[in-house]
Amino acid sequence: MSNKVNKNAVRAGAISAGTMLMLLMSSPAFALTRDDGDDPGPGLSVINTLGLYVAAPIVLFLVIAGLVMVMARRSDNPATHAENTHFARGAR
Repeated sequence: MSNKVNKNAVRAGAISAGTMLMLLMSSPAFALTRDDGDDPGPGLSVINTLGLYVAAPIVLFLVIAGLVMVMARRSDNPATHAENTHFARGAR
């Protein structure tokens, strides 16, 4: 076996062992015991979950997009207006 193959095998073994050690350390085995001050609240209902993680981001996106459109309309910069862009005039 050549020296290069041996180095690669040792390197692969070290990376595998390190990865396995990190996985074992981050396992949820110790999550069953409560820590001091750990007081979980009530769970979210399906409606609350959908509202928080689906509806709220969509509403936030629409508000930001609307503000950008309003501010672009009021801008003095002609590049922000749709009638002055290259695509609105048509390609020549």
